[in-house]
Amino acid sequence: MTPRPLPAFSDNYIWTLGEAGAGWVVVDPGEATPVLAAGIEPALLLLTHHHADHVGGAAALLERWPDLPVFAPVDERIALPCTRVGDGDLATAGPWRFEVIEVPGHTRSHVAFTGHGVLFCGDTLFSLGCGRLFEGTPGQMQASLDRLARLPGDTRVCCGHEYTLANAAFAASVEPDNPALRRRTEEATAMRARGMPTLPSLLSDELAANPFLRCDVPAVRDAVAARLGRAPVDRVETFAELRRWKDGFAG
Repeated sequence: MTPRPLPAFSDNYIWTLGEAGAGWVVVDPGEATPVLAAGIEPALLLLTHHHADHVGGAAALLERWPDLPVFAPVDERIALPCTRVGDGDLATAGPWRFEVIEVPGHTRSHVAFTGHGVLFCGDTLFSLGCGRLFEGTPGQMQASLDRLARLPGDTRVCCGHEYTLANAAFAASVEPDNPALRRRTEEATAMRARGMPTLPSLLSDELAANPFLRCDVPAVRDAVAARLGRAPVDRVETFAELRRWKDGFAG
């Protein structure tokens, strides 16, 4: 089974996963129209966090399929009939089984779902990047990314936005001599030129090229030290400075 992204808004992806006879998993439907237009029948709905561009279409899908199981984090801002899930819980329906991982940082209640060789990580981990810290601390976000980094290397990473090329430009400013990053950038550039999504990516490729997963790599620490004018005191400071750097990065 290959995860299929449905484009939404300007750069969102609504993720789907399915096969004949099993129904379809639908993840983070910011709007309902792409799901309805795809002609699929959902078997369960997974929501990673409360932002409207990830949950805004869920109510309309529930109007169409009122018995659709919905799994969402414990957050009163998701005002839908759903099963609330936290760390270690399972989201299941029919043949589908996903483990829940709490990944605070982008928001305080963000969760990821992993199963069937796939990671649905919302706005926590991006291809060659990570989410902004709207509600969490650098330490929380780094711990969340560390947890995702321990998944099998062949896990397919399905994140919420098409940000790969913008993230690649920043990553190149951190590690300009990283050959894995250069290869990934070339591949992603060719994909976008053909109108193809750059996702899912493989977790092993992220570990080789995503600076936010490489805070212990000497080249990344050296780049951060050059910005700070001193060595970072620990890996959390390395991550925090990377995130500040990216927040102000103009390409």
